[in-house]
Amino acid sequence: MSQEKPKLSGPDLTQGVELSTIPDGTMLLGHARGEPVLLARRGDEVFAIGAICTHSGAPLEQGTLVGDTVRCPWHHACFDLRTGEALRAPALDPVSRWRVEAVRDVAREFTPVETPVGAVYVREKLERFAPQPRPASAGTPASVVIVGGGGAGHAAAEALRHEGYSGRITMLSADQALPCDRPKLSKGFLAGSALEESVPLRPAEFYRNHDIGLKCNARVTGIDTASRHVLLADGSRHGYDALLLATGAEPVQLDVPGADLPHVHTLRTLADSRAIVATAAMSKRAVVIGASFIGLEVAASLRARNLEVHVVAPDAIPMERVLGAEAGAFIRKLHEKHGVTFHLGTTAVSIDGQGVTLKTGEHLDADLVVVGIGVRPAVALAEQAGLAIDRGVSVDEFLQTSVPGIF
Repeated sequence: MSQEKPKLSGPDLTQGVELSTIPDGTMLLGHARGEPVLLARRGDEVFAIGAICTHSGAPLEQGTLVGDTVRCPWHHACFDLRTGEALRAPALDPVSRWRVEAVRDVAREFTPVETPVGAVYVREKLERFAPQPRPASAGTPASVVIVGGGGAGHAAAEALRHEGYSGRITMLSADQALPCDRPKLSKGFLAGSALEESVPLRPAEFYRNHDIGLKCNARVTGIDTASRHVLLADGSRHGYDALLLATGAEPVQLDVPGADLPHVHTLRTLADSRAIVATAAMSKRAVVIGASFIGLEVAASLRARNLEVHVVAPDAIPMERVLGAEAGAFIRKLHEKHGVTFHLGTTAVSIDGQGVTLKTGEHLDADLVVVGIGVRPAVALAEQAGLAIDRGVSVDEFLQTSVPGIF
């Protein structure tokens, strides 16, 4: 999240606002003691929480109320109105919360907030909600191994500790870097507006302080389901009582001559983003192959670095399959306004040291090529272990696979 001091707008909620200004099911942005605060009304209850998403600084007043939660408008993080806790990725930290007091219209006496009232006041900030640790039960695993160093694997480890799990947790990540906030790899960090220090989800000491055994550059090559061990590329083994596969996805590779040249990149890890930044520093012209989320985010970031950027994609309208024709046309115009040139309805047929040749015969000069043509689930480990596969790993309502103990 951005560390800039947030701007304050709306009423001073410590001075009170009329309840009628917050219809049921709506939110009101204001501030209290120098912090932006969001009032949310559900029936006769009014909640006061921090107005800024803890993931990327999005304004929660532009989000959506769903039951007793608010959903972030940018990446759909979800926060509990009662506790402030982050309930859904990609947010990990809670939002602050404040006590709300209500006053009747007639007697002007302070009453519980659920009583029909005329005005509500934001009072003191409350301590973070702390769930009670759960004692180990007969079915609690003594150890959990998490395969994957992305957001899902990290969130699982953090949630286990937050919920009171005291057994051994081992995270095995094939990446060389700490678990990172992947959206920043194609946005802020790639554009040069965010420092590398902001990319990790948590600092290294977090894992030590929470007794989470994080092992980076640890590629798992197999699962022995009979002995409940995972096998690593370096020949070591790790036993588990419960195993979580959080391997995520892997970029689809472009299958054309020249796709393996040094100046051709895909983007998934921090190392990938570093490599693109290094190549961009020596480049003037870039070709981005693919016009979906990653491709367009990369295009915008490279324009922020003042590169000439051309985007190649087979679709007539970028993002049409995801967002529809109207939104796709708007997105194209927005990128064009910032200097991006589109080559749509065609594909790349070859890449050489000077650029990219399209199916139309056109040749685009390029010092840097970034391929963003989609991802596919990383299911090789699951297939090797004999787990049931159906375009992904088949699971039950508890996300347990066809092999007991593997989730």
